[in-house]
Amino acid sequence: MKIRKTLPKDYECVCQIYSDARKFMQDSGNPEQWGDVHPPADLILQDIEQGLSYVCTIQDDICAVFYYNVETDSTYGKIDGQWLNDAPYGVVHRIASSRSVEGAGAFCLKWCLEQCKNLRIDTHKDNAPMLKLLKNLGFSYCGIIWIENGDERLAYQKTCL
Repeated sequence: MKIRKTLPKDYECVCQIYSDARKFMQDSGNPEQWGDVHPPADLILQDIEQGLSYVCTIQDDICAVFYYNVETDSTYGKIDGQWLNDAPYGVVHRIASSRSVEGAGAFCLKWCLEQCKNLRIDTHKDNAPMLKLLKNLGFSYCGIIWIENGDERLAYQKTCL
């Protein structure tokens, strides 16, 4: 597997992965996190245009997509709990897999950790597959954060500093 920046030509494939991920979330007891429309088309395009969308490929086929950047995420500014540290960190959002290749999500998160040894991520309390993945990769639960619409998310961090 390889990671590369998402290209404009990847848009349709990325949209299909997100669509399939929404269906999978709904079928696995997590209908609220992404609903029927998240991430919206304009956000996907913005991520691609800003060079913050990445795809995981295997033999040139896209098997996963995610947002990654080293930034101060405003939703992580207030936490009911405590982050592991205050060092600069990378963030991962909108990670989704086609489920065609086992381990794609883990591969993506490990790649992100190689880029920045301090990584934060959040997920919905009902996202059992992501919660399991974060536990298996050694992420620490840090508390609850609130996204822009006021919904709660479980916040995790892993650091190799």
